[in-house]
Amino acid sequence: MRFEIRRETEADFRAVEEVTREAFWNLNSPGCEEHYLAHLLRNHPDFLPELDFVAVHGAEIVGSIMYSASRVEDVPTVTFGPLSVLPLYQGRGVGTALVEHTLALCRQMRLRAVLIYGDPAYYARFGFQPARAFDICTADNMYAAALQALELYPGALEGVHGRFFESDVFEVDVRAAAAFDRVFPRREKRETPSQRAFQKIAAMREPRR
Repeated sequence: MRFEIRRETEADFRAVEEVTREAFWNLNSPGCEEHYLAHLLRNHPDFLPELDFVAVHGAEIVGSIMYSASRVEDVPTVTFGPLSVLPLYQGRGVGTALVEHTLALCRQMRLRAVLIYGDPAYYARFGFQPARAFDICTADNMYAAALQALELYPGALEGVHGRFFESDVFEVDVRAAAAFDRVFPRREKRETPSQRAFQKIAAMREPRR
């Protein structure tokens, strides 16, 4: 499949929110809040617009990636998410292209490291490792299987350890998210096998000693 990767523009905002909603609906929980997160992120101080990209097939936006500032203790890092691909186009390289394109830009920008919460089996292909390998834990001092780290140059995380803090934009207000979702066409919320897989990975945590 042929597609173009380009910067998101203001004209894309609604389409990106629709793509994000479609990508995450019933994926990790009944319904989703990620489209509201995308909506909030663009106006948040931690948003990194220079790393905000969409994938376009013909005239249709089929994928999106957004980045925000984060940190390990006092050391600046960056985080991507939401990473969204329309279900019809998943498995066709769209998500991979968005990640690889933006990671290359991160390296050009001489950023230090990318940390994310995600499925280790998926993100290992990009070079992500368990954050535990760097003695990096969650904000509540837990080693979490879902917390993944990628050095953007050799030794970037040498001597960096401790708690990881993502932007507070990820602390989404559930009621506000539900109100925002009501401006979109109604969809059924339901339980799915992917939610059980997500919950299994999320539960893989142990205290940092």
